[in-house]
Amino acid sequence: MMTVLGIVLFFLGILISIAWHELGHFTTARWFGIKVPEFMVGFGRTIWSRKVGETEFGLKAIPLGGYIRMIGMIPPAKGGSLGRDRRTGPFQGLIDDARQQSAMDVRPEDHDRQFWMRAPWKRIIVMFAGPFMNLILAVMLFAIVLMGIGVPASSTTIGTVSACVVPATATSDTCPAGAPKTPAAAAGFQPGDRIVSFNGTALGPDDGGALRAAIQGAKGTATVVVERGGQLITLTPSLIDNKVEDAANPGQTVQASFLGVGLVGVYARQSFGAVFVQIGDIVGRTGEALVQLPSRVPGLFGSVFLGEQRDQNGPVGIVGASRIGGQILALDAPAAAELSFFLQLLAAVNISLFLFNLLPIPPLDGGQIFPAIWEAIKKRGARMLGRPDPGPVDVAKLMPVAYVVALVFIAWSGLLFVADIINPVVLPQ
Repeated sequence: MMTVLGIVLFFLGILISIAWHELGHFTTARWFGIKVPEFMVGFGRTIWSRKVGETEFGLKAIPLGGYIRMIGMIPPAKGGSLGRDRRTGPFQGLIDDARQQSAMDVRPEDHDRQFWMRAPWKRIIVMFAGPFMNLILAVMLFAIVLMGIGVPASSTTIGTVSACVVPATATSDTCPAGAPKTPAAAAGFQPGDRIVSFNGTALGPDDGGALRAAIQGAKGTATVVVERGGQLITLTPSLIDNKVEDAANPGQTVQASFLGVGLVGVYARQSFGAVFVQIGDIVGRTGEALVQLPSRVPGLFGSVFLGEQRDQNGPVGIVGASRIGGQILALDAPAAAELSFFLQLLAAVNISLFLFNLLPIPPLDGGQIFPAIWEAIKKRGARMLGRPDPGPVDVAKLMPVAYVVALVFIAWSGLLFVADIINPVVLPQ
């Protein structure tokens, strides 16, 4: 039940992220007086819509993205207002059809409200606003996780006191015959004690990591002050060497001093600066993943058609991400841990949308941003040289590229969809 609920909630989170992206385009387009006839989440057949003012808002059947339709996205051919370009070429038909389709949306009374007629900097803002909204949403989600929930940490409160000395690699909690008492048990430590200082170094409630490092680095008899029932008690355990988990490298073991206590886990809230550190880290790793996408195709193909094992760190689609969201809520973990993981995954999706849409290829947002930047450079250069305005960059010439990219995206999305259904990424238990 929780798995299904998680899938539904995460899927809704993705749809909200898409709508939030399009809201950035829509709001800035309206600010600059551009007419927006449609605001849609999804593609294909419309399953619900409602017209508000001059814009039709709606949901479509295939939830693989969204769009707003602005009039006049493509400028007219040079030398004509709406006519076909007189030049010929293997892709000229595609270019002419795209130009005429763009012109058909423009009514005489809306002539001055076309996208291409706005200054390059305004077009850049309109197209950048969509990805930027995803970045804003990612920052908000990470702020909730890091500043509101916190990150897993160890407290200095003792949760358990081990009865006897066994190595960290032991597979049983049962004390073997003749095993000596742990230093903690021999010294009188009790569950619920909070260690306030170790060998004269004061420790805060969330300094469990520093405490573990101090224990492993100490030798002989240690002086430990604990708070128990509102009173401070000094204990003097005699530390011994044992194979323990390395405080500096969790998951690895090391021969070091051993006390024999288990610390209570807590969530330590982070500063606002930690949010941007996390964002920077995720942006870097997501950028690397985007660059590696072509190299992932053979492995994904093999996982679908050749029975190969799915790369658990590989790309996933909307279906796969939603399934992971369902797995998160089904984990046997504290609610704070599940919520943190869930929100971080949704934030990572928004970082992916931010970077992916900035790629300088049509029909992505970057496919309009970079021509506008080039147009601004050309216009500035012409003014400096005293030459006539070169006019708008003809983005219609990029339509063949847009069709190829769209076909590649459809094929990639289809491959991800099938992989996420028959050979999904599964969270480790």
